[in-house]
Amino acid sequence: MFEKLVTKKHLKETIEKLPEEFSLEDLIDKLILLDKIERAEKESGRGETITEEALDRELEKWFK
Repeated sequence: MFEKLVTKKHLKETIEKLPEEFSLEDLIDKLILLDKIERAEKESGRGETITEEALDRELEKWFK
């Protein structure tokens, strides 16, 4: 699921942004979201994206 390990620094930064009380589920959800965003930014930086038009064509295939 995760491409890489989470650093202590990243974990501390994430925890600091949460409210004083939170569930482990909230923390896990936040970490998963941050991981997905980070991976998407790296893919975009490598040019691994598709145009909006190509996405529309793919979606049309799925919903026929």
